[in-house]
Amino acid sequence: MSTLTVGTISEKVVDAGVAVDGVTLKDGGATFTSDVTIGDASASDKKILFDGNAVDYHIGLDDSADSLIIGKGSALGTTTSMVIDANGHVTKPLQSAFLARPASDQLNIAVGTQTVVFGTEIFDQNADFASNTFTAPVTGRYHLETQLRLDNVDSGADYYIVNIITSNRFYHFIFSPLRFSADVFYWTVTATVLADMDAGDTAYVNISQSAGASQTDISSASHFSGYLVA
Repeated sequence: MSTLTVGTISEKVVDAGVAVDGVTLKDGGATFTSDVTIGDASASDKKILFDGNAVDYHIGLDDSADSLIIGKGSALGTTTSMVIDANGHVTKPLQSAFLARPASDQLNIAVGTQTVVFGTEIFDQNADFASNTFTAPVTGRYHLETQLRLDNVDSGADYYIVNIITSNRFYHFIFSPLRFSADVFYWTVTATVLADMDAGDTAYVNISQSAGASQTDISSASHFSGYLVA
């Protein structure tokens, strides 16, 4: 059984004496029972294009990077969704992922509840984070994590609660400073959850202090991060 090698439309590849100017596969049309080779080992990109009614997709070789590309659109490298490099690493350039930190210390937080302000984006892949809030682009499971460094924790407060709040539910992380013999210069709270979120749901972080004095600071060394898992 011979191998049919398919070139570009402008090229002609001869297999078993038959000249081929490109191949279109349709129901009831050509059937291959051996290998199909796209390209001829020359230094050029090659792709398979899925021509949809409203949206096109492609799978192709980025020959200069030696990577397999899957993406949207008719042109290779346009709106790339997945890249597999020559070493087998898989990256997803549009997969939602973010990391944000406070632009400065949030000083003397009020007794009660307030949103934690994350004014500096370290990265925001797919642009889903704004105004201290992450918005889920699709329904799925999201890993969300925050780490708050609290300075000047008041030992006279009843408790502090750090909340990761999504549209579906709250995730509470609590500690009581009443066991401290004096105010604490530094205290770190880490909160992590695999959260179910629907498309358009939001997630943000707030902190609640019960009783005590308004003296605690949220350090700019804190952060809030997350990414789409599945």
